[in-house]
Amino acid sequence: MGQTKPDSEKYPIKKYPTISVCGLDCGLCPRYYTIGLSRCPGCAGPDFFNKHPSCSFITCCVKKKNLEVCAECSEFPCSKFKSNEEYQQLKESSSYPPYKKVLPNLNFIKEHGIKKFIEQQKKKMKLLETMMDNFDEGRSRSFFCKKVALLDLASLGSALDEATQKIKIDHIKPDDIKIKAKILKRILNEIALKEGID
Repeated sequence: MGQTKPDSEKYPIKKYPTISVCGLDCGLCPRYYTIGLSRCPGCAGPDFFNKHPSCSFITCCVKKKNLEVCAECSEFPCSKFKSNEEYQQLKESSSYPPYKKVLPNLNFIKEHGIKKFIEQQKKKMKLLETMMDNFDEGRSRSFFCKKVALLDLASLGSALDEATQKIKIDHIKPDDIKIKAKILKRILNEIALKEGID
């Protein structure tokens, strides 16, 4: 018995499901890279509404206004977003660190446009995929996703270069993923600490 396709009038598909309407970086989320039924296709991506039947941000932004993200709305930031004080508390208390990037992501999109954001995000996704393909021993995907979401491109590229050099200098075998993961994680943690990112 096949699944029925959602009505595109009722459930429009976004052009860029890797950035959520509310600014969360879906393309850098561990669930986006999950293999199996629990995989998330990104915000309003294919099959999204079977997993997440309702979202007030999608209803307002995508369904009513035909926008990709809230930053494209003339009313942004609206009452759906918390005050700056509440946002600071959320940043400090959130157990999922990439929530710290929601407003910075949307503000970047408002200032530079969504295409520029997606260009940057694709570069980060490529770095993340390199980390997962070459340094994930089976327990580091979430760690890599969080660090890639929070650190800038230059820092991420530098971390990968440094890890690659260390592996070469120390004559680490290409298939010793456990040691490779440990090296990259240490470097990423050091960079995050220097930049005041947890």
